[in-house]
Amino acid sequence: MNETLFKKYNVPVPRYTSYPTANEFRPFDAEQYLKAVESSNNATADNISFYIHVPFCRHLCHYCGCNSVAMAKPDRITEYFETLHKEIDLLLPHLRKDRRISQIHYGGGSPSSMPLPLIRGVNEHLLSAFETIENPEIAIECHPGYLKAEDWHYLLGSGFNRFSLGIQDFNADVLHTVNRHPSLLPVAEIMDILRKGGAKVNFDFIYGLPKQSVKEFVSTIETAISLRPDRLVTFSYAHLPSLFKRQQILEKAGLPLQNEKLGMFEEAARTLRAAGYVPIGMDHFVLPDDDLSVALQHHTLHRNFQGYCPRRITAQVYAFGVSGISQLDEAYAQNTKDILTYITQVNAGRLPVQRGYALAPWQRITREVIECIMCNNGINWHDMAQRLHCTVTDIWQAVHYNEAQLQTLQADGLIIFDAEDVRVTPEGMPFVRNVAAAFDPMMRNSHLLFSKPV
Repeated sequence: MNETLFKKYNVPVPRYTSYPTANEFRPFDAEQYLKAVESSNNATADNISFYIHVPFCRHLCHYCGCNSVAMAKPDRITEYFETLHKEIDLLLPHLRKDRRISQIHYGGGSPSSMPLPLIRGVNEHLLSAFETIENPEIAIECHPGYLKAEDWHYLLGSGFNRFSLGIQDFNADVLHTVNRHPSLLPVAEIMDILRKGGAKVNFDFIYGLPKQSVKEFVSTIETAISLRPDRLVTFSYAHLPSLFKRQQILEKAGLPLQNEKLGMFEEAARTLRAAGYVPIGMDHFVLPDDDLSVALQHHTLHRNFQGYCPRRITAQVYAFGVSGISQLDEAYAQNTKDILTYITQVNAGRLPVQRGYALAPWQRITREVIECIMCNNGINWHDMAQRLHCTVTDIWQAVHYNEAQLQTLQADGLIIFDAEDVRVTPEGMPFVRNVAAAFDPMMRNSHLLFSKPV
């Protein structure tokens, strides 16, 4: 990667898992949320996606920026899951009964660290309320440090067909430094169980941690490739100690220099491409026959807070649990982050929404543009106008369309553009967030805190 371009574009920009970003959320209440929920019943993409947030972890990793807390006592865990069921029952009457579930996703925290019958009970509750599409995605984020063979079999029997394994690194020294337990079973054994159970498997890794080097991280990626997961994600460690105090511990351990971190990204990407993995967006790599690869070929890739997905399972997202964010056509709504407040409000018969955002018409257009760039590496203006039932001029007026800025991005080799479309180049993919930000009117005067792309 050109060092001059790296210095120019490796600047804080939004991750764009939503638009507007969660940083922009403001006070929002249950009445506003339910109005958006009722409207979502008539959305064009009317499949249902449920997200369940489980905040508890047996150990808190020093790098973590998620909404997670140390493991509570068993009674509090049980109470939390009882509250989840009550929250589900508060929302379901507002959803049209002929809609179908296309996705269920458990995140955290470490949902796989919970008593697994509690997880199965939530699945049964949701799947008993609606029919599903053919081959829905039922996914769970797993910490492999605590699961025995019988636990993996139990999760398969609970309906899960996609597992995201938070490996982060295969180097025990790195894991010890960041306070993460290594896998309890050999990962190859876990893969064998899940493959025989017909499940798809993702591996998640983080680069930019203490004790990592280019050579060490590439060795981790080569080990992963030998196991052939369906998808592999290389997340850039976002060091934001002002927001997440425990990250200060990593400063004492010593973070890699920026050029070393860049080398990890470049060499990992090169190694994965050489092994036949297809790059998706800024940090995902998938096998050529994966749904995401097929969707990218047809320019139908989508993205939400749970990650990339094909439009086949694109849906309105309804979130349950503390800090969960619902993503609907007209609004976002986020639950309270405080567990006691969450339990109290739900037990009082109130949906625990605290923050959110109602999108203006121009923001809904901008969201489509940014998502298309982030997912499909570019945008054709006429195709977008046809899909949104508007004109190209309407789109350009909604977004921040600045031809001079686009010419600069093109001169630097990040994009190729004309009046018909914009295409992100292979060299520009590490900075696709920067390209998306160029079309974001809200970035012109933003003073919010974001992470760097690489």
